[in-house]
Amino acid sequence: MANRETPYGAFNFLVNFGAANAPDSVLGGFSDVSGIGTEINIAEYRNGNEKENHVRKIPGTHKVSDITLKRGIVSSKDFWDWIVEVQREGPLKQRDVSITLRDEAGQTVQTWVLRRVVPSKYTGPTLAAKGGGDVAMEELVLAAEAMELNVA
Repeated sequence: MANRETPYGAFNFLVNFGAANAPDSVLGGFSDVSGIGTEINIAEYRNGNEKENHVRKIPGTHKVSDITLKRGIVSSKDFWDWIVEVQREGPLKQRDVSITLRDEAGQTVQTWVLRRVVPSKYTGPTLAAKGGGDVAMEELVLAAEAMELNVA
């Protein structure tokens, strides 16, 4: 593969929800995916007999940031069905979710794989009878226990 000098656009991506009945179910139509990230908590420690007056930085536990998905409402209740499953069965309904960035030719560039994911928040649309052309948007926040990065 040739070295690329220009960054990839942020507009070409797929989200795969890994549903039990359709493990390769890609849900299209998302306008935004935000919050992809991880954080390592750092503990500061200093030995009492250190010659220099500074702390040591010790990596501790880590966590994955919550990921927010937004899309225009379509005649689908897949988000809601998953929320109800998690409400009724808890951790048994965790899924692996992947977010794939693609290049201009539609080829996979890299994929963030979120492990043991549950929906943590759903926000429905703001409805206003002002007669404009605004799209009714829904938002789903995902909580993941782990994340992997796969580069193509």
